[in-house]
Amino acid sequence: MSPRPGEVWLADLGLAAKSRPVVIVSRYDPDAPRALTIYVPLTTQNRGSKYEVALPNLRFMREASVANDARHRVAAADPA
Repeated sequence: MSPRPGEVWLADLGLAAKSRPVVIVSRYDPDAPRALTIYVPLTTQNRGSKYEVALPNLRFMREASVANDARHRVAAADPA
């Protein structure tokens, strides 16, 4: 499993015991030495933070959403 940059996957972020959509930001490497993926969570709660990036309308999201890069995360993710 090799996520590609820009793909949206579902990841268990440990928040409220549910999976959340995330966008992959790490580079593609089919022969990576580790099973790590860098991602940014998507949310519909725009708090006006300088770390949030507004996204175009996404067909799988019911509302307008933002990528929330408040802190860097490294984890494995499952495809959406």
